[in-house]
Amino acid sequence: IHFYKRVTMSFSSDEVNFLVYRYLQESGFTHSAFVFGAESLIAQSNINGALVPPCALTSIIQKGLMYVEAEISTGEDGTERLIDTLSLIDAVMPDVVTSRKQVDSSGKAPIKAEPGGSSMDSPSAPNAVEGGGVGGGGGGDPMDVDSAIEIPVEKSTVLKGHDSEVFICAWNPKQDLLASGSGDSTARIWNLTQGGEATVEVLKHCIKMEGKEVPSNKDVTSLDWNCHGNLLATGSYDGYARIWSTSGKLEKTLGQHKGPIFALKWNKTGNFILSAGVDRTTIIWDAATGNCKQQFAFHSAPALDVDWKSEESFASCSTDKQIHVCQLNQDRPIKSFQGHTNEVNAIKWDPQGKFLASCSDDMTLKVWTMDRDNCVHDLQAHQKEIYTIKWSPTGPGTNNPNMNLVLASASFDSTVRLWDVERGTCVHTLTRHKEPVYSVAFSPDGKFLASGSFDKCVHIWSTQSGQLIHSYKGTGGIFEVCWNSRGDKVGASASDGTVFVLDLRK
Repeated sequence: IHFYKRVTMSFSSDEVNFLVYRYLQESGFTHSAFVFGAESLIAQSNINGALVPPCALTSIIQKGLMYVEAEISTGEDGTERLIDTLSLIDAVMPDVVTSRKQVDSSGKAPIKAEPGGSSMDSPSAPNAVEGGGVGGGGGGDPMDVDSAIEIPVEKSTVLKGHDSEVFICAWNPKQDLLASGSGDSTARIWNLTQGGEATVEVLKHCIKMEGKEVPSNKDVTSLDWNCHGNLLATGSYDGYARIWSTSGKLEKTLGQHKGPIFALKWNKTGNFILSAGVDRTTIIWDAATGNCKQQFAFHSAPALDVDWKSEESFASCSTDKQIHVCQLNQDRPIKSFQGHTNEVNAIKWDPQGKFLASCSDDMTLKVWTMDRDNCVHDLQAHQKEIYTIKWSPTGPGTNNPNMNLVLASASFDSTVRLWDVERGTCVHTLTRHKEPVYSVAFSPDGKFLASGSFDKCVHIWSTQSGQLIHSYKGTGGIFEVCWNSRGDKVGASASDGTVFVLDLRK
């Protein structure tokens, strides 16, 4: 507690307004931020915004929440005991806090295992951190994992240049070029083919204003390389998709979405690009001309993710809880899947295009097929929202036909789960992370899984045994992890603006 007691409580309404303004901006409420900024006279405050880090409001709220939890968990005699985590709304209600203090001091409410799993699965359970969990402190702390597991500094390359959080990164399929996309309105292509110093191309996302090119000041939210590795597509909060060459030259600007783009993907052949936007629509673009081939307006709320099923058909999901499968030149979905009870965050077709997996804020993972209306599997084990999912590059029709098909899910409950989809069972629960897991990626041979979490750690696991094989702790929360095509390097991007590459060659 003493640390929080030192945080003096003297602040002005100007400062609060500034943090709220920044929060609105960062969360994509651009119009609200503009109006609020004007009404609260942000421009007249003498706060140097350049010095205020991203997510400042949420991080100070988090500290306040920790302070209230610490108050409740510390007895009159100064002893500390385990308590259930407090929701933010509970923490601001004095009577809830008072009653929690009483319950907890009478010792009647021990920490409880979350429903739907043994306490072993729960990241808050003490078991989960035994046997060398990762140190939870600030950036670059030593890890208390086995030193054979920790990736040595000389095997990591930190790429600095972005001025804001880096939401995404992706390896070129043909050579060691790593693309990254950031809140600083740039994408970057880092060239690591030479082995020595990495060189970089900066892809500035600009918009035309009064005849001049000016930085869009909007986050780059998504990026994807085409199969030949000669073109990179990016999606931005400014509503435009763009196609770039590997040298960083802007080849095409695709403008049709009214508002931020949340996802975009090339099809296998590389003749079409698919995008999903806050404007509730999905669009198939002709990559050669930059023209919109077809716009699909079937969702009633923002479209969050899209994934190609074949060269001309795809699935989309939305905050409207729906999943639609669409086909080029068809003016209705060819299939719709209902069943999720909250926002659907991500969807992925398996390598054969037979199973469609979806994950949601309803804490479930569902698997669908085109010949059934209801899901084939409803996988319930995670205890918080599931942020993303990935299929293994294994099973029939892949380069690794003799291995089973596996589905990985990453959740805000700090765990990653590996599922056997044929049986509908959870094979491994990976419990070393201490914070929400934002990204998972399988190695090309399917033998390893990389996971990246807001605890700043990248873990690399054996998919067969579920053992932790390698760990690396960076300096910011990890938003994305990805493997290069040879499977000997893992790229990762972080909330502090860093991008790093882990070299896994012996």
